[in-house]
Amino acid sequence: MKQNYPKTRHSRESGNPAKTTSPRSGQATICPATLGIFKQLDSRVRGNDNVFYGVKYKLFALLFPLALAACSKPPAEEPAKIERPASTMVVGALGESQSNVYSGEVRARLETVLGFRIGGKIVARSADVGDKVKSGQILARLDAADSGLQQSAAEAQLRLAEDEVKRFRELRDKGFVSQSALDAKETALKAAVAQAGLARNQANYTSLLSDRSGVVSATLAEVGQVVAAGQPVLRLAQDGEREVAIAIPESRFNTVKVGMKAQIEMDMDNGKSRTLAGHVREISPAADAASRTYAARVAFDTRHSLVALGMTARVRLNAGAKSDAKQTREYRVPLTAIFQQGDKAAVWIVAADRSVSLRPVTVSAYRDDGALISGGIAAGERIVSAGVHKLTAGEKIRIIENGKAL
Repeated sequence: MKQNYPKTRHSRESGNPAKTTSPRSGQATICPATLGIFKQLDSRVRGNDNVFYGVKYKLFALLFPLALAACSKPPAEEPAKIERPASTMVVGALGESQSNVYSGEVRARLETVLGFRIGGKIVARSADVGDKVKSGQILARLDAADSGLQQSAAEAQLRLAEDEVKRFRELRDKGFVSQSALDAKETALKAAVAQAGLARNQANYTSLLSDRSGVVSATLAEVGQVVAAGQPVLRLAQDGEREVAIAIPESRFNTVKVGMKAQIEMDMDNGKSRTLAGHVREISPAADAASRTYAARVAFDTRHSLVALGMTARVRLNAGAKSDAKQTREYRVPLTAIFQQGDKAAVWIVAADRSVSLRPVTVSAYRDDGALISGGIAAGERIVSAGVHKLTAGEKIRIIENGKAL
């Protein structure tokens, strides 16, 4: 009895099984391994159609999973993990317990704001920022038309008063006028002389002169601008001593005293850093209304020709034995190094193999310039100073210190 077997898509002429369709190209594709298996099967079972179809159907069901396994792609290799760069620091290297570091700018000890003594329109300005000027040099001019007219009117009144006094003196000698009339004319002459002198001064005030030698550090008005009397036009840094202007936060105000020794670190000599000696010269007794900091000036102990106006300086003040760290093992770290876990603080410790681990620490105080750590870390340990919320325990990092990879 003949058995009816399900027929697969098959061409006896070709002996090839059904082809698969690639989902990407839409064209029929077949694995070479599968093609080889079914070619062998086709060559062995040719003959009886029923036998051919039955055997081939069963063998197809058995060998198809193996054929798919032979066609599968080898597993892709896992990509190498990229080490995340992280800014780090060595504990004890940034903030010793006996020192405080502040950023500042080099300024002239004496700075003068210059302005016209009368109002008017600026028609010329012969000095720009950075120009060196001498005492008596003209820096700017006002439109002198109005002041010139006033001077001419005052001089005309002076000449008239002089003629009147001369005529009345002749009449008084002849007895034609009284002494009181002559006295009145002489008083008018004195007033005319004063008015003429005032007009000449007003005309001279149209030129802005430098009263000291120095360098123009700022321009505060432009040509064509109408200014009032006394309005700032230029700022002049006088020649002489240079000092560093810094700002003291409220939390540090009581620890900084006038005369305190300081170390001033500056980048000079082709980018090389130099440390210069200095001292605190003055501290403002009132805090700035906007920043709530106290302005202070740190003077250099000796003059240095390489120190220029506007240079950035890092001032380290030696607080002595009575510092806020109280001579305890406290270390200052940046606020960005603190990883907050609820009400507990922690830092990421960098091991010798560059892996990181989270360690709880004790924070004794939070300040504007960082956090004081009194427990949990030791001097010489390396911690992550920024990006602490992007790390995971055990992760290896690429160490960055002072902007350079180690």
